[in-house]
Amino acid sequence: MDTYKNCQSCGMPLARDEQGGGTEKSGMKSKVYCSHCYQNGEFTLPDLTVEQMKDRVKQKLVEFGFPRFLTGLFTRNIHKLKRWSPNK
Repeated sequence: MDTYKNCQSCGMPLARDEQGGGTEKSGMKSKVYCSHCYQNGEFTLPDLTVEQMKDRVKQKLVEFGFPRFLTGLFTRNIHKLKRWSPNK
């Protein structure tokens, strides 16, 4: 399994995940997804679309004090992440 620097669902740097990453069914830490997106081997919001994810991330960035005009820049490549790839 590959190791990533950013969550392959939302794009958050995994190093910034306060829980150290999501968890697999076995309880092991995920090296692919953050704790906000992935728990116990499943996505926390399994029916979320890529556009909804972009909106959620933009909202969180604004809550953390990022200027709104930068949020589009930070979310422009979410659709390229592993979760959203047609050939996962």
